[in-house]
Amino acid sequence: MKGKGIVLFFVLPLVFGQEKTYTWDAPGQTLAPDPINPCLTDQDSCGCCVMQRKKWQLEEYLNSSMNSLEDSLARAQNTLRNIRENRVAFSVGLTDRRRCIGPARTAINVVYQSIFINIGEAYNSSTGVFTVPRSGVYNLAFTVFSDAGSPGASLSVCTSIRRNGVALAALREMYDQDQEDQATAVLLAQLRVGDRITISLHTGCWLCDDQNHYNTFSGFLLYAAE
Repeated sequence: MKGKGIVLFFVLPLVFGQEKTYTWDAPGQTLAPDPINPCLTDQDSCGCCVMQRKKWQLEEYLNSSMNSLEDSLARAQNTLRNIRENRVAFSVGLTDRRRCIGPARTAINVVYQSIFINIGEAYNSSTGVFTVPRSGVYNLAFTVFSDAGSPGASLSVCTSIRRNGVALAALREMYDQDQEDQATAVLLAQLRVGDRITISLHTGCWLCDDQNHYNTFSGFLLYAAE
């Protein structure tokens, strides 16, 4: 009995004196401590662990917010760039002084020399041609006016708006009773880059104008289309 007691006396300290370390890692697998995370190197600093976790969450939130803001800014800049590129508008008058053109023996392009607005510089005041800079749907309008000179004289106002030489719409006023007459046409047209839009004065007809700008030609891009 004395011998057995001695053996038990030495065995118990070995059993109860050992400390076991439990880990979530698989047997034989140990993660290297993160040098910037004191929570893994100093298990007593629980408050520091909480602060580190909150700091990491805040960094994640700020990074996500910054990325979202950068994406929104890029989209806004792209939208603004498209708006600027799509700004196409012009409005012109025939002349700033008393003048008549026609009657002509053949149809001619009406050259409007008084420019009210020409955003995009697509209208050429030397040729009277509006060259489409961007494909899309355009609003086009033109007004014509003429003066026979005296009551009872023949009045002939006849023009057409043309795309690449092909008529889109026409105006025609021919009377013997009216000394003056005027007409307007407004239309929407699907146009492509490079299309040439002109106002044609027909054979035997004429237009008269002065600083009041009775004869006008206008257009603008309603929306772009690829």
